[in-house]
Amino acid sequence: MGLLDKLSAWLGGGRAELTVLVLGLDNSGKSTMLNALRPPELRAQHVMPTVSHQQDRFQSGGVSFSAWDVSGAPRHRALWERHYRAAHAVIFVVDAADHLRLVVAREELELMLAHPDMFGRRAPLLVFANKSDAPHALAPMLVAAALGLEKISDRPWHVCASSALSGAGLADGVAWLAAQLRDAHVPKRN
Repeated sequence: MGLLDKLSAWLGGGRAELTVLVLGLDNSGKSTMLNALRPPELRAQHVMPTVSHQQDRFQSGGVSFSAWDVSGAPRHRALWERHYRAAHAVIFVVDAADHLRLVVAREELELMLAHPDMFGRRAPLLVFANKSDAPHALAPMLVAAALGLEKISDRPWHVCASSALSGAGLADGVAWLAAQLRDAHVPKRN
């Protein structure tokens, strides 16, 4: 917990727990990313792929997140829609070094955004171009183009290079998301 988070908690900073879906294809790094967002003393030594879904919690910028990590395996992607209605935001994780699967990631992202429970909502979308430290990883702008993010006009979106293993880029991306949600959902104190 950073100094500002501690100060906010001490002052009773109106923390609200907001639901964020963590989606993406299998082996994109969703569970590893969530593990890296935990405080160091709570991090697992070995991260196992998610089967079905699991809940995790983390904090950033005065916002407490209840994160639903939903399996990206083909047979489990139908579970994603069970969580859409409760979601305040989506973190979509892609393997920036797996160029061939970006086409599938784009299709799944488009299906999610077109779903009746998501379409037209202002729920922010954070895309982590994960494994950005791998050879041949695409730059965030190229990942954005591959996913067709420029076509999204009904919600704020942001793409961020990241490495779930080292933690690089995670804080910046989550800070953007926290700012988006804090402005929209956290009650102001008088």
